[in-house]
Amino acid sequence: MSRSTSLAITAALTRAGLAALRATAPGGRERWERKNYAGRTVELYAGPAAALAAAAGVGRVSPLAGAALVAVGACGAYDDVAGDHRRGFRAHLAALRDGEVTSGAVKLFGISAAGLLAGAALKERPLDKVLAGVVIAGAAHFVNLMDVRPGRAAGAVLALAAPGLLRKGPGADMAAATSGVAAAVLPDDLRERAMIGDTGAHALGAALGAAVVVGGGGRIGLAVHAAAVVAAAVCGDRVSELARSLV
Repeated sequence: MSRSTSLAITAALTRAGLAALRATAPGGRERWERKNYAGRTVELYAGPAAALAAAAGVGRVSPLAGAALVAVGACGAYDDVAGDHRRGFRAHLAALRDGEVTSGAVKLFGISAAGLLAGAALKERPLDKVLAGVVIAGAAHFVNLMDVRPGRAAGAVLALAAPGLLRKGPGADMAAATSGVAAAVLPDDLRERAMIGDTGAHALGAALGAAVVVGGGGRIGLAVHAAAVVAAAVCGDRVSELARSLV
């Protein structure tokens, strides 16, 4: 399948899922509404639609990795529904030490496990599997850190996936599929009609990480990308602040 076809299919799947959720609003429309950073009411339909379409795009290369992306989206959805005011890994881990299992802790361990599962499905050697898992889970976290203003997360995914479109093979197809999802949610996100939330941001990030893993570069490339996403996690507040300042 060509890159343009992959992009078009996942974009169409995302828009179809978004339209279906908007028309049916399972559980009532109030469940799908949130206040954004500016106090405007926005919809959450784009998140699940993006997660499922991203999982489908990755699943074409590896069904097991696609299933792992569904799990990533589910962890993000749990945080969207049950999330609390605490931010950052340290706050959630501190709560866990005190015997409180926060939504952030569930997300941290759930997405880490799903990332390792996806990495194991996409690579053959044990060390490569671990590095790939770090890249996928770390990319999921990075894109979520960017999701602080309309269009930041989806725009970052489009920019970071672009180099992968220049390659050939399944990595390019996966980058195209991820780009299709991001492009499909970007207009409503920028118009502040919808937000992708943790559901969509984590799934898009994991799909981007999977595209990087499959796109090649060998073990050195994996190690460099793994180091980059770990550094982004350590400097999470600074990454989010930078995303807020972007025009």
